Amino acid sequence: MLLRWLMRPARVAIVKTFSPHFRLVELEGDALKDVAWTAGQKIQVAMGAGLSARTYTPMSWDAGGGRTRLLAFAHGEGPGSRWASALREGESCQFFGPRRSLELAGLEAPVVLFGDETSFGLAAALRDSLQAGGALHMFETTDVAESQQVLDAINLGAARLIPRSADDAHLAAIEAEMLRLAANGAQFVLTGKASSIQRISRALKTAGVASSRMRTKAYWAPGKTGLD
Repeated sequence: MLLRWLMRPARVAIVKTFSPHFRLVELEGDALKDVAWTAGQKIQVAMGAGLSARTYTPMSWDAGGGRTRLLAFAHGEGPGSRWASALREGESCQFFGPRRSLELAGLEAPVVLFGDETSFGLAAALRDSLQAGGALHMFETTDVAESQQVLDAINLGAARLIPRSADDAHLAAIEAEMLRLAANGAQFVLTGKASSIQRISRALKTAGVASSRMRTKAYWAPGKTGLD
């Protein structure tokens, strides 16, 4: 009830379908104006008439014009996927935020962002963030061709894509690359699947990488919702 009371209205100004599972959504409205937003913060969008909401990391925020851009990843059969798939321009929605999610202040190049399909929006925001000074993006992904198509569309085509394996064997190669980059003084932003973040952060800590050089945020875990 409290969340609903805090929700603010917006209008769906633009919907662009990049691929079967990804849609770019631009929201507009007076409630988006004069808002203090920084890269890494999140908003929660109400899903229909119920009490459920789904979390999105804005790619950008125009506080003067009252607009924000989201990249919706529709996977599975949950409320978020149904909302993203059915969304049409001109529709109204309710949102809460922006509010703190992942603190990126103080990052200095070189920065390495690891994640997956749920991290693409954050990657776009980080790219445009002055404090990041440029970043290397590395994503584990189920469909490399589709992910490449989407990343090309949002000007992140140089990202490195690693296909998932059923037993997570692909993470060994990612660990090795992360350790190589750590030796060159990189700072790390680890996002996406909870178990992948835990494994990579553990490897970095074992190699002596200080916690101050890492930012972590789990967006999802199999069988669980609402991590963010």
